[in-house]
Amino acid sequence: MTSAGSEPLAVEVPRTVSLIVNPAAGGGRAGRILDEVGRALSANGLEHHIERTRSLEHARELALAAAAAGELAAALGGDGLIGAVAGALKGSPGILGMLPGGRGNDVPRVLGIPHDPVAACRVLATGVVRSLDLGEADGNTFIGIASCGFDSEANRIANESRLIRGNLVYTYGALRALVSWRPATFAVTVNGGAPRTITGYTIAAANSKAYGGGMMLAPDASLDDGLLDLVMVEHVSKARFLRLLPTVFKGEHVRQPAVHVQRARVVSIAADRPFTMYADGDPIAELPVTVRVLPSAVRVMVPR
Repeated sequence: MTSAGSEPLAVEVPRTVSLIVNPAAGGGRAGRILDEVGRALSANGLEHHIERTRSLEHARELALAAAAAGELAAALGGDGLIGAVAGALKGSPGILGMLPGGRGNDVPRVLGIPHDPVAACRVLATGVVRSLDLGEADGNTFIGIASCGFDSEANRIANESRLIRGNLVYTYGALRALVSWRPATFAVTVNGGAPRTITGYTIAAANSKAYGGGMMLAPDASLDDGLLDLVMVEHVSKARFLRLLPTVFKGEHVRQPAVHVQRARVVSIAADRPFTMYADGDPIAELPVTVRVLPSAVRVMVPR
C-alpha cells in the first residue's frame, strides 16, 4: 500500500520516457533487464529513449534534461539513483518514475510500486502524480532515510561487499558491523530546541518507512506529511541487539524502551567521533550535520 495520502495532482503526464538507468545496479540486474523493460514501456504505449548513467551527478544532469524536454524521468536502478533523480527534480514541474532495479528498492516498496521493473512500467502509463517530501542533509537531498552511527558502519560494509548479492547484503553489513561496534554518544537537537544526549547505536531521520532491503525502521513515517520521523536507538547489549534485529523488518522494534521516535522538521546531529551519514544507500554528509524536510518537493508517479 502506498504511504502517499496526498491528493493526485491534475497535471498532464508525459507519454515519452527518458529511461535513466544504472546498468550495474542490483549486481547488473538493471542492465540485464533493460531490453525487457523497453519492450514493456512500448507495450504500455510509452515512447522512450535509454540514458545510461556514468555517476549520480550524471544521473542528475539527465533528469534535468528530461524535465526540460517535457519527458518523464524514469529511474531504473536502486534507491541511490532514485534519490539522485528526485533531488534533481525538486521544486520543478518534472515528474519522477521509479522502476526498481537495485538491491534494496525500499522507496518503490513503500509506494506500492511492483518489485518487478517490467510490471512497474504499467505504473508509468496508468498511475497518478503526487507531490512527495524530500529530506535534505547539509544541502544534499534524499528521498528515503538518512542515518548515522552503527548504520554508518553497516552501510559502508554493505557497499564494499562483493560476495553477498541482493538485499541480504544489508543484513550482512549489520552483522559484520556489530562485531566491532562500540557505543557512540550523540547530541541531537530537534526543531531548534535544547540538545539531547543519546548514547547507543543509531540516529536516523526518516522521510520514508523502510531502508536496508525491507527494514521498517520508521513504520509510521509518511512520504507526504511534511515531517521527518527521528528514530534514536539507545545502547543495549550486543546480544539483545542481535535478538531485536529481526523485529525491524516488521517495525516492531519501536515498542522497545531503547528505541525513541519523534516527529521533526529539522534535526541537528553531532557525535563523539567521526561518522558519515548515509541516505538511500550512499554517503551523503559528514557529522555534525543538519537534516531537514522539504515538503511537497518532488512530483512522482505512483499507483492509482
